[in-house]
Amino acid sequence: MQRLVIDTNCLMQIIPGSSRYHDVWLSLLEGCYALCVSSEILNEYEEILQRFTSPEFASYALEVIVNNPNTLLFTPFYKFHLIEADPDDNKFVDCAIAANARYLVTEDHHFDVLKKVDFPKVAIIGLDDFLKEIPKL
Repeated sequence: MQRLVIDTNCLMQIIPGSSRYHDVWLSLLEGCYALCVSSEILNEYEEILQRFTSPEFASYALEVIVNNPNTLLFTPFYKFHLIEADPDDNKFVDCAIAANARYLVTEDHHFDVLKKVDFPKVAIIGLDDFLKEIPKL
């Protein structure tokens, strides 16, 4: 099963049922991919979900993520510091490296610097391109 790390900006776009990217969320729930997270990522997911939805919805969404058998928890032991423009984004990069993820799914242009890094190699993909790759449900 291919592994993904999903940046918070994309998570916020894939959860709503009315979103054109909702099939990405469904594909994770159906087991088409494994979602790789760290404790830091889960904390950010919760913080941002609470800020833009409600504490109840944030709690429910986190519960779905954590209890999904296709969610894999990683603890990156090395910090690569590859994104200088927004160091907070490095948690996603470090998790993707630790998980040997196929993709880091993001719409954040701070991650574009990864295209110039030969090692460690982290493939980034936007939602539109990733949507073309998921199996039709």
